Amino acid sequence: MYSQLPMFQRIGPAAYKADLSNTLSLCKILGNPENSFRSIHIAGTNGKGSVSHMLASVLQEAGYKTGLYTSPHLKDFRERIKINGEIIPKKTVVDFIAKYKEGFSDIGLSFFEMTVGMAFDYFRHEKVDIAIIETGMGGRLDSSNVITPLLSVITNIGYDHTQFLGESLKEIAVEKAAIIKAGIPAIIGETQEKVEHVFINRAKEVGSSLKFADQESVSGIKPGLEGEWQERNLNTAYQAIQSLISSGFKISEEDIRNGIENVIKNTGLAGRWQVLNDRPLCICDIAHNRDGIREIVKMIGKTPHNKLHFVLGLVADKNADPVMDLLPASATYYFCKADIPRGMDAAELQIKASNKDLNGEKYDSVKAALKAAMDDADDDDLVFVGGSTFVVAEIL
Repeated sequence: MYSQLPMFQRIGPAAYKADLSNTLSLCKILGNPENSFRSIHIAGTNGKGSVSHMLASVLQEAGYKTGLYTSPHLKDFRERIKINGEIIPKKTVVDFIAKYKEGFSDIGLSFFEMTVGMAFDYFRHEKVDIAIIETGMGGRLDSSNVITPLLSVITNIGYDHTQFLGESLKEIAVEKAAIIKAGIPAIIGETQEKVEHVFINRAKEVGSSLKFADQESVSGIKPGLEGEWQERNLNTAYQAIQSLISSGFKISEEDIRNGIENVIKNTGLAGRWQVLNDRPLCICDIAHNRDGIREIVKMIGKTPHNKLHFVLGLVADKNADPVMDLLPASATYYFCKADIPRGMDAAELQIKASNKDLNGEKYDSVKAALKAAMDDADDDDLVFVGGSTFVVAEIL
């Protein structure tokens, strides 16, 4: 799959196809598996992975056989496709490709399109009660946008993938709002003044009910994930669950509480403010865009430590300035490149960073950078690893 087909996560823009025709052809070959199970569709700039896993965890606690499709993966491709927290078997992956490889080659599928088809086929074969389907990028032209879900969820809108989705928040919101289908209720995680009208107008246009999750309150439940932003994700997930209950799902408050608190145990979610070591404290997080990094910097500021050692790697096909403008100049940086073609060269990253008064040394690999940071850090220092999902993936 990796070698035969372009993959956005590895090579960037060359893998993007602004069209759903391939996915529709794929679904036809597979016998339209997307129509054989109930689903929830989730989009958003930040938080959609956490919300997806929270929902899956709650539904598992309530006794539903729950499929979960997310991207990207951190350690193993099969993390993208799970049922009740268990990753898809190797044999299932191999057999699927062997069975359909010729037809896929004829269409010229992208990596992401093929993976979406695999997920849908697996969920149908295993007869899941419901599947949580996360978009890969955007919404309108995302390969996952061939489903008709029970519920559409959009966490928030921020600047990411602007070369595909648009330069303004409004343009990005329009792309993501397109997962709101006719007559299907929608939950919006955050009320954002610049884009809330986009969702309101879309809902009116297609005749869907709309709720902004942050205009409701949740009490007595604490997120099972660290980070202030997880309160917002919890709110979004909770309102989505309430919508499911209204549609007939049997989910108790105990199921909700246990599902939220046990999200890591139930789903295997990783890379969200994850503690890797205690002394010195070492934490990683997959936040990689302006809004995500802003939250990370706030969290670092609230975490007791003496000196900050920042292991940083970015991708080359995004504007690095919005992220670097937020990073603390007082930290010592360890610049590195994730082992993918899309990664930014460590020497180039070091130069860009120095122009922002962010100083440190460059290293040949992510692991070498982390080792240097851990060696340099005293017991009361903080080592943070981030800037890119792929940097965190190599550490994990």
